[in-house]
Amino acid sequence: MGIKRPMKLVKNTEDNKNLKKVSDQEAEDAFRTILSWMGEDPSREGLLETPKRVVKAFKEYFKGYQEDPNQILDKTFGDVEGYDDMVIQKNISVQSHCEHHMAPIIGKAHVAYIPKDRVVGLSKLARVVEVFSKRLQTQERLTMQIANTLMESLDAKGVAVTIDSTHQCMTMRGIKKEQATTVTNYYLGQFKEDLSYQNRYLRFISIAKE
Repeated sequence: MGIKRPMKLVKNTEDNKNLKKVSDQEAEDAFRTILSWMGEDPSREGLLETPKRVVKAFKEYFKGYQEDPNQILDKTFGDVEGYDDMVIQKNISVQSHCEHHMAPIIGKAHVAYIPKDRVVGLSKLARVVEVFSKRLQTQERLTMQIANTLMESLDAKGVAVTIDSTHQCMTMRGIKKEQATTVTNYYLGQFKEDLSYQNRYLRFISIAKE
């Protein structure tokens, strides 16, 4: 039977709650201004509903600001007959946006943790990746946020997170290197202290790339 712990607020959400609330109408007006800045006519037929559609899309792209990943990990299970080896989830899709150009980041995340006494439902690992992905990000910070949240909320013996992604801020603009990908890794607990755990984890996730 699962148990629940008191909900903890994510620092980013806590810090942002005093920001001025912007209405949908204000956001739509801002996008109309941007369309004009681009050289477009926001009053032409094809663009009349574009600001409304963009606001709706942005609510989906950045819904992570409204969600608490600690709450997702709130319920854990102890009836696993003492299982204490790593749990790995591979090929979790990542769709995020970089905070520098607001261009898409597209890739995959691999997540592992070593439970102490309890495990969490498998879908929750992917949901934590989703929450942090749906915010303006750098890949380095995204990797660390996922790992630190899993380590703390699950009271795990160790956590490993790898993200392999393409940044459209460097494939569609700037240096325009279409084949370039970025890989980040972050290890905590036994994964950081014991290279045998790291090596086993890396062997397991490498299967996903073959």
